[in-house]
Amino acid sequence: MSTEGMIEIDGTAGGGQLLRTALSLSTVTGTPFRIEDVRATRPEPGLRAQHLAAVRLVADLCEAAVEGAELGSDSLTFRPGDGRRTSLRADVGTAGSVTLLFDTVLPVAATMDDAFLVTATGGTDVKWAPTIEYYRRVKLPLLADAGVDAAVDLARTGFYPAGGGEATLRTTPASPAPIELEARGALERVEVYSKAAESLEERRVADRQADHARDRLEDAGVPTEVASVEYVPARSPGSSLLLRGVYERSLAGFDALGERGRTSEAVADGAVREFTAFHAGDAPVDPYMADQVMVFLALAGGRVRVPTVTAHVRANLDLLDAFGSDLRLVRRGDGTATLTASAHPAVR
Repeated sequence: MSTEGMIEIDGTAGGGQLLRTALSLSTVTGTPFRIEDVRATRPEPGLRAQHLAAVRLVADLCEAAVEGAELGSDSLTFRPGDGRRTSLRADVGTAGSVTLLFDTVLPVAATMDDAFLVTATGGTDVKWAPTIEYYRRVKLPLLADAGVDAAVDLARTGFYPAGGGEATLRTTPASPAPIELEARGALERVEVYSKAAESLEERRVADRQADHARDRLEDAGVPTEVASVEYVPARSPGSSLLLRGVYERSLAGFDALGERGRTSEAVADGAVREFTAFHAGDAPVDPYMADQVMVFLALAGGRVRVPTVTAHVRANLDLLDAFGSDLRLVRRGDGTATLTASAHPAVR
């Protein structure tokens, strides 16, 4: 495989997100890359099943030529093709995150001239990834203002460890628009979305999560609405909770997962603490959205103020620069930072 024009990436600088971002930008910009020492500092270095699923999905989408796409591989070469398939299926395996898979293809789909659909099976509500409700109710609505016309249909919830969830991401062509998120305005309300497996209904797990979160927030004077409490079929027992902060000009999300030995009340307390810490500041996006929005900012341009400069934000800056973005970060005296960029030449 020719290495002409290929970007070289040091994979020790980040985890799976670095690879997913590189796959997205490579396909949109038509730029090949090679990544070495993939996840070298992780307890299980190299490509895992979750990462291979993303590589294979994007490769199928754009008809790419790939080397090194094997379990445990510490290097990968990816040369995107010019094709664009519009309907795909993917199986992440066990409880690998479906939302992270969607994250990899969404920037590509958002720049396509045709409608796009991908159905994926795996984990919908699992650790180290946005829950499906965060994705549907926080991320996609925020990106809609940047010309990303996308929606997710949830067919089945998948908790750790069995997974087995299924969801479909659909996009329709739209014109990219700059992302402008510099101020959030006043808080209108916090919406509570609570979910648990049917096997936990007798113990009222979803109800207890929602009730405790509502009580904690109302005690703090926060206008709160329990928007959804549900018990769903699932292969593994589990639960999830999302607090969606609805502000005048933005949205923020804070989710938490139930696990063995953790009470429903503790799950709610964790999400409430994160919301309270965020609300004490005035940034328009939550810390998790800060790095997720960077790819779209690099492609469509705009300005976003983030609450803190996380390790993921720092790792993404150099990568985006390598793919031709002019994204810049300016730290502010209040601890926040402003990210600015003009539209990438590939999508102008």
